[in-house]
Amino acid sequence: MLLSSLAIIVGLLVLVWAADRFVDGAAATARHFGMPQLLIGIVIIGFGTSAPEMIVSALSALNGTPGIALGNAYGSNITNIALILGFTALITPIAVNSQVLKRELPILIFVTALSAYLLYDMQVTRIDALILLAVFALYMAWSIQQGLKNKNDPLIADVQEELSEIADLPLNKAIFWVIIGLILLMASSQLLVWGAVQVAQYFGVSDLIIGLTIIAVGTSLPELASSLAAARKGEVDLAVGNIIGSNLFNTLAVVGIAGAISPMNVAKEVFSRDILVMSGLTLALFVLGYGFKKSTGKINRPKGFLLLLSYVAYNTYLFYTAL
Repeated sequence: MLLSSLAIIVGLLVLVWAADRFVDGAAATARHFGMPQLLIGIVIIGFGTSAPEMIVSALSALNGTPGIALGNAYGSNITNIALILGFTALITPIAVNSQVLKRELPILIFVTALSAYLLYDMQVTRIDALILLAVFALYMAWSIQQGLKNKNDPLIADVQEELSEIADLPLNKAIFWVIIGLILLMASSQLLVWGAVQVAQYFGVSDLIIGLTIIAVGTSLPELASSLAAARKGEVDLAVGNIIGSNLFNTLAVVGIAGAISPMNVAKEVFSRDILVMSGLTLALFVLGYGFKKSTGKINRPKGFLLLLSYVAYNTYLFYTAL
């Protein structure tokens, strides 16, 4: 038990550190090859911050633990909205000014509904996975097109300012960190998954519960760090953009990759409990962020507190039913 717990702690710490190094190296490498800053922000950083979820879920699918793969993806979505966005709003109230984000929020609603529809038969087949990955490819193409078209959008300015803070590494050092970051991401993910499975077996709980809680929080740490940093610097659109982008990546790419590697049977609780909670929080984010008649949506401190309260309530229910 002690060794398993240590594996989880070390795995999470190395996972977060490696993801950060991977993003820095990949962004610097892309600069050296002339990729525009905007595309680096949308593609490289988007993939980099979601790399922990992708690799953990892919390895879980390979190891035959679908509960961790799905729990990690959907648990991260719940964590992103309820815990990270709620905590960020308590520190700095968040106003959503970006028109790009307001166009992405309905897409997130659609993707969440699509995910629920595909899981209705309690399976993630390879066809389901390919559908998710195809929608993800379309979303990435749309994001790049919107970014190039709306260069004056507040979100674009925030992304470019964020990129200016990434070290301009020499090419050889940048490639070194890409390779080392990727190796450590895979090794730490394997360590994390092994430790999580051992802990789940020790306490007699499902690997789904471990995926929804410990692993979901751990793999969401990059989003927590980037959202808090963006909020402190007043880049509120970037704070919300991190959450929306991460949830789209998780729902489409993370589940899609895991399902393409190994089709998965889905526990009934995933559909009746976890996707239901994720859908409710996604709708809440839509209502809070869109603003409707107002030009700007706002997530103030009381709303942030309600989001945090919903996260506590959800996890309390998880642990209560797991006992």
